[in-house]
Formats: sequence, structure tokens, C-alpha cells
Amino acid sequence: MEYTVNKLAKLSGVTTRTLRYYDEIGLLKPERTSSNGYRIYGQSQVDALQQILFYRELGCGLEEIRTIIKSRDFDISSALRSHLASLLKRKTQIEILIENVRKSIGTLEGETIMTDKEKFEGFKKNLISDNEKAYGKEVREKFGDETADASNAKLAGMSEEQWKMQKELEERFSETLKNAIKTDEPAGELSQRACDEHRQWLCMFWKDGAYSKETHRGLAEMYVADERFKAYYEKIAPGAAEFFKKAIDIYCG
Repeated sequence: MEYTVNKLAKLSGVTTRTLRYYDEIGLLKPERTSSNGYRIYGQSQVDALQQILFYRELGCGLEEIRTIIKSRDFDISSALRSHLASLLKRKTQIEILIENVRKSIGTLEGETIMTDKEKFEGFKKNLISDNEKAYGKEVREKFGDETADASNAKLAGMSEEQWKMQKELEERFSETLKNAIKTDEPAGELSQRACDEHRQWLCMFWKDGAYSKETHRGLAEMYVADERFKAYYEKIAPGAAEFFKKAIDIYCG
């Protein structure tokens, strides 16, 4: 079956303007142009649009999507299986969050009693979900799904005592880093102590044996390159991200 721009827009739920833009940037070209100048899309374009929308839903940029679907190795069957796995994981996270919110509402309205343990478990699950939305794509691209999944699993299994310990470590390295910046010496004692405390903090979230100097340096690069990561360290002190990267490069050298 063939579709004009208007018909494909109505079928897919995207705007005609979006379809024309996809044509302009070479992401989704029509199968042909009719004698009266209408763009005509066939079944292969419909299938390609489905893939584009899947990847958009997963947070991929248009340039990244074009690279993926134009690759010689691209396989629709494998892509669909990958989409399914991602959606099922998201479904599980959403169902957990829904149940936690229901319990919270029930507790507030006096219908049920939510234990402190349940509240803590719900908090961790919310945090994992929020982290995935905010940083998951970048972390998975840089370090791989296995590393990201293992980190999420370790956070999910963290006891309240372990949670308290990691918060204390976070506060300690933040304070040490703040004081180290005043010295303006990335190789100085305080700076290197901040790096070591940072390493201890990271290991609270990574599976045993996962830490490496290369990974530590890679994270430091993200702290500078990505504004969302950078913002976390800039709250400690202005210029903290750049300074800390220099210190970590020395620490891991």
C-alpha cells in the first residue's frame, strides 16, 4: 500500500512537517514522487518510520538514528527484539513505581501502612528510574549495558546502612574537593585524597572488581563534557569539574 505525506502522517501520528524534514535530512526519503509532485511512501518507508519512532522513544537523536538504520549491518528483526527488551525493562520499572505511589497514597489516606523499609525500597527504585532517564543513555554508550545494569542492581540491593555509608563518603569527598580547589593544586595531597574518596564512593555502586583507572578517567571526562554531570560538581565549587578531572587524571596516571 502507498501513502501520501498526509496519509502517512495520519497513520503514524507524526506531523507532515516532521515527515518533510526527515526527507530533507535524508532520514526518510519517499519511495517516489508522483507526477503532480506528491511524495509517495511505500511499505519499506512505513517500516523505516516505525524504527525511527522506536529509537526516538528511546531517546536517540536523529543523527544517531540515521547512522543506525543506514548501516549495512542493520537488521529489523534484531532491532525489534532490542526495542522489546528495552520496553519490557521500562514496563517493569513503571509498574514498580506505580505500586510504590499507590502504597504512598494509601498510607497518606490512612488505608494502608507503608513501612520504612518499603519507603526506602521505593526511593531506591525511583532513583534508579530517574538516573536512567537522566544519564542512562550516555553511561550505557560509554561503559556498556552490563556495567550500567550491574550498577543499578547494586543500588537496588543496597541496605539502609550501606546507603548511609555512601552518603557519608559523598559528603566527605565533596568537602575534601572543595578545600582542595582552594589550593589550586590538582596533584596536591588534598586533591588526591578527594580522588581516593571518590573512588571509594564509586565502588559502592559498581560490582566488585569493576573499578579501573581507565573507567575512572572516563567518568571524569563526562563530568566536563556533559553539562548535567558538570552541574553536580559545579555545585561543590565553581570550576570544580575541570579541576577534579585534572586531579583524577593525575590520580589514575
